[in-house]
Amino acid sequence: MTMLSRVLGFVRDIVIARFFGADAATDAFFVAFKIPNFMRRLFAEGAFSQAFVPVLSEYKETRSTEALKELIEKTAGTLAATLFLISIVGVFAAPLLIYLFAPGFVSEGPRHEMTVEMLRLTFPYLFFISLTAMAGGVLNTFGKFAVPAFTPVFLNLSLLGAVFFLSPLLEQPVMALAWGVLLAGVVQLLFQFPYLYKLGLLPRLRYDRDHAGVRKIMKLMLPALFGVSITQLNLLLDTVLASFLVAGSVSWLYFSDRLVEFPLGIFGIALATAILPNLSKSYAAGKHEEFSSSLDSALRWVVLLGLPAALALFFLAQPMLATLFQYDAFSPADVDMSALSLMAYAIGLPAFILIKVLVPGFTARQDMKTPVRIGVYSVLSNMLMSLVLVFFLQHAGLALATSLAAFINAALLFRALLKAGVLKLQQGWLSFMLRVVVANVIVGVIYFYDYSSAQWYAWGVFDRALHLGLEIVAVFLLYIISAFIVGIRPRHLLKS
Repeated sequence: MTMLSRVLGFVRDIVIARFFGADAATDAFFVAFKIPNFMRRLFAEGAFSQAFVPVLSEYKETRSTEALKELIEKTAGTLAATLFLISIVGVFAAPLLIYLFAPGFVSEGPRHEMTVEMLRLTFPYLFFISLTAMAGGVLNTFGKFAVPAFTPVFLNLSLLGAVFFLSPLLEQPVMALAWGVLLAGVVQLLFQFPYLYKLGLLPRLRYDRDHAGVRKIMKLMLPALFGVSITQLNLLLDTVLASFLVAGSVSWLYFSDRLVEFPLGIFGIALATAILPNLSKSYAAGKHEEFSSSLDSALRWVVLLGLPAALALFFLAQPMLATLFQYDAFSPADVDMSALSLMAYAIGLPAFILIKVLVPGFTARQDMKTPVRIGVYSVLSNMLMSLVLVFFLQHAGLALATSLAAFINAALLFRALLKAGVLKLQQGWLSFMLRVVVANVIVGVIYFYDYSSAQWYAWGVFDRALHLGLEIVAVFLLYIISAFIVGIRPRHLLKS
């Protein structure tokens, strides 16, 4: 389901690039969308989900059905009331938010005004999508993973509908994207309701901050607000600094980030979403060996899939961007600039996935302080490297700084789990790592393509898609064969 959502997301971005290109107007939309989207990942999918799911799992395992329903209803009511107030403030404080998140836009009147106008439409998306994330947390805890994973499809469909049907009717066509975001929030929330109703858990909104479970969630959320969203904070810093660069920089970073988000969503977010309820359940039941084994298995998957995905993104950056986006308003120069930041982001892909998998190792144990402490080091290192590298590599320097900071973050998280004794690596890790590296080296030695950038730009959409598809299939098959030859088997990936 995540794969389906990501593929449709690519279709959405292809359409946006083709219709609007990469200029001041698209920069304005991407900033207006990034602010509520950042807060969604920070509050909803980040701090709230990481705090809510462990408490929900605890109630599910140790309390009555009535107590579980009461927790869900009072959490939903308290969350909805808080989000409603935040949304109102966000709409009225839109100019201030743009000043904070994209200060470089302030000196450019039209782009700044357009971004403010769009943000007033997109900010209420936070209200709907955060409640959607809560509903998804309930469904995931009860093993219904497909519904929450499918839900983002409606965001893509809504934006596509806005481009094709609404944009021709507006004086500023790009404003249709902001309306599409708002509609998507409503549709995604409503889509979850029938499935919650089937479980008998469709909540009545009851505000109660003093409920013991709600208080526990809020207590866990405070440090998690920072700890579980370090990557997003670093990406946001990229946007802030990119707002001072030439027009198009924000869009170049966006399109390259979208390509990184594809494997990150399929491998990283999906894996983290699947293991968090299991980790929380194992911890609540006192099954520490099972807890460690689940983490160990997830880390092996990260190594096996994350490394080749990063290499593929790095070496096929230009062909991928050209095939997906280089039509009509999106020029070859935009592809070249986006490719630079994509290659920089690709370097950090294994670390981005590791963070998604390692953080649940803390939050499932309701330990939010450790990721926060580690996150501070990551953000500070990213800020320092961004300020240095942006002078030499412009927007690509921002992407590279984010990747390097992600490795620092992942390494510290991994070390902390080992030190705490909750992660004990199973036997065979060294040989497994060597086999994966050798398999990737074999692919690199055997495979190469000799098409120039000019050739990709000269081809039409069919030839580009055909050749890129053949490239990806060839690399994939070579990797599978190489992995088998060097001795990697399913038993190396499954919990013992």
